[in-house]
Amino acid sequence: MELKQINESQQKKKISADILKKLPEWFGIPEAMKAYIHHSSEMPFFAVYDESKVVGFIAIKENSKYAAEIYVMGVDPNYHRRGIGRALVSSAIKWCREHSYDFLQVKTLDQSHPDINYACTRKFYEAIGFRPLECLPELWGEDNPCLIMIMYIGGQG
Repeated sequence: MELKQINESQQKKKISADILKKLPEWFGIPEAMKAYIHHSSEMPFFAVYDESKVVGFIAIKENSKYAAEIYVMGVDPNYHRRGIGRALVSSAIKWCREHSYDFLQVKTLDQSHPDINYACTRKFYEAIGFRPLECLPELWGEDNPCLIMIMYIGGQG
């Protein structure tokens, strides 16, 4: 497996589209998936390759001079539970520290929603050090309560 930073916009779009289409349990709203693909192409972006095949990616959104966000991350379901998500988050943390961010955040579906896939997602983020900060039920609409999770990564000290 090899992790690479991707800089070309069209390549980012292709990678994110290919991976997100394999994850309908998480990215089943077509308008949202289209937005993730478009906006992530303008952000710092990393991908993991298994030889020539892309098996995961992450895009980082810069929110303020102190905080960045995992805007979107996806791993091919055939490669789940192999450390690829951890490697992608580690690359995001390293990039954020190099750019002097103190906090990294991620938005996911709150535990008040019964979706089992997102329960696994929250468990993953908690296991690598993210902590629940706040639920914003109105951000994505009543049916999709948004949980903001944060991690202190140090940066500017």
